Amino acid sequence: MKRSRVKFVDQNLENSFNSLSEKDPIKRGIKRAIGFIKEDAFCGRNVRKRLIPKKLVEKYKINNLWIYNLPNG
Repeated sequence: MKRSRVKFVDQNLENSFNSLSEKDPIKRGIKRAIGFIKEDAFCGRNVRKRLIPKKLVEKYKINNLWIYNLPNG
């Protein structure tokens, strides 16, 4: 199976993530999640299309959404 690509939706979010300490549990959880998502883009839970906020659909032009719960999130 081909590995998926993971990218941040905007530069501000990526900058915030990069500014976190490597010891920060949130950053470690996100890095772990990114690894899992790269291996299997369908890990997590699928959001029903009617429940995807219209704001996200309009802003990011998405037609599907998956949720991945972080530890202690």
